[in-house]
Amino acid sequence: MTLNTVEPSAAGPADAALTAADATSRTVAAARPLRVLLVQTQAEGAGAQEITRLLAAGLDRRGLEVHTLFFYRRTAAYDGQPRTTYVEPVRPNGPIGMLRFFGRLMKAIRRIDPDVVVTYQHFGNAVGAAATRLVSRAPVIANQVSTQAVTPKPIRVLDRLFGQVGVYDAITVNSAATLADYSRHPASYRRRIISIPHGFENKTLAIGKDDARAALGLPAGVTLLGSTGRLHPTKHFDAAIRLLPERPGWHLAVAGQGAEREALGALAAALGVADRVTFLGELSPADVGVLLAGLDVFVFPSLGETFGLAVVEAAQTGVPVIANDLSVLREVLASDGEPAAVFVDVDDTAAFRKAVDDVLGDPVLAGRISAAGRRLERRYSVDAMVDAYVETMRAVLPTGSRP
Repeated sequence: MTLNTVEPSAAGPADAALTAADATSRTVAAARPLRVLLVQTQAEGAGAQEITRLLAAGLDRRGLEVHTLFFYRRTAAYDGQPRTTYVEPVRPNGPIGMLRFFGRLMKAIRRIDPDVVVTYQHFGNAVGAAATRLVSRAPVIANQVSTQAVTPKPIRVLDRLFGQVGVYDAITVNSAATLADYSRHPASYRRRIISIPHGFENKTLAIGKDDARAALGLPAGVTLLGSTGRLHPTKHFDAAIRLLPERPGWHLAVAGQGAEREALGALAAALGVADRVTFLGELSPADVGVLLAGLDVFVFPSLGETFGLAVVEAAQTGVPVIANDLSVLREVLASDGEPAAVFVDVDDTAAFRKAVDDVLGDPVLAGRISAAGRRLERRYSVDAMVDAYVETMRAVLPTGSRP
C-alpha cells in the first residue's frame, strides 16, 4: 500500500495534513482506500474508547476505511457502530479461554486485512500487536494511554521488549508527563515515540442548569457536584463521597459503570449520604454534556492519568473544576499559562472540601478557572489529533509496497 510524500505548501498544518490524507486515498490500490484497524480492549463508554471513536470518525471523514475491534463487550456503548467487531461477548478467563480468545483475535485481524493497525491501552498494545505480527504485515502504532503505575509488570516487560525490537513501529504518548514516564526506557524504544495530544469534542450545550438536571432526574435547588469515569479504584470516587457528610446541602452525581459500583454505594450508605449520591450509570457522549450543564462543580479525584480526557471535557464547558494535584493534570488543565482548575490533595478530605467551598463562595475564582477551561479547545483540537495520526501512518507504511 503506497503512501507518496506530499510536498509542503502554503497551507496551514491542518490543511497540509488533509492534503496528505487525500493523497493517501488516491494512491492506494483502486479496489479500496487505506484500511485502518483500531484495536481496543473492552467496549465501553470510557475515555480511551472515546479517543478511538473520535479518531475513527476523523479518519473516515478523510476517506480512509476504518474498522474498530474490541477484545470483548462490556457495555452497549458501541453496539450498532459500523465496522465494529467484538472478538468475545464477555471478558475471557482462564488459560483455555485466553487461548481461544487469542485464536479468534488472529482470525478477526486476518479477516479484516488491515493496512495499518492502531492499538490502545496496555493490554490492547501488547496482545493486539502480538496477534497482528502473527497474521499480518501491517505496521503497528501503539498508544500509551495507561500509566505504568497501573500496568501489570509482565505487560510492562513485554511492552518494553516490543518497543525495543520493533514489534511496535511507532508509539504515541498524549502528554509531557506520559513522555517522562518512558524517559528511562532504552533508546531503541524512545526513538519510536511520537507525542500526539488528545483532541476532544466540545460538550457545551445550550441548556439551562435546571433543565439539564431534570433531563437526568437529578435534584433541583441543591449544590450539585459531579464527575465522570469508570468506577474503578484508580478513579478514587470514594474521595468525592467523603466530602458529603459535613455538607448536608451537597449532592454528588457520578456517571460511569464498573466493578466499584457496589463498594461505592456501600460507602455512601455507611456515611449516611446514600440519598445524596446518584449513580447515573454509563452515559452517551451527548448525555455527558447534559450532566456537565447541570453541575455547580466538577470534581476529579483520579489517582493516575496520562491525560484526563473527562476532566478536560468538563473544564471546556465552563463548569468549575477541582482536580487531584497530579503533574499531568496541571499540565493539561492550563491555557495561556493559567490554570483551568483548582488543584488539591484529594486524600486530605478537609482540604478537598475547602477547595469546593472556595470555588462555590468566590465568583472571581470560579470565573477565572472557568474562562481558562473554555480556552482548552484551542489546545486540543480533534482535527489536529487526526492529522497527526495520518502523518504517523504515512511514516510507518512502506513506500511502494503493499503491507
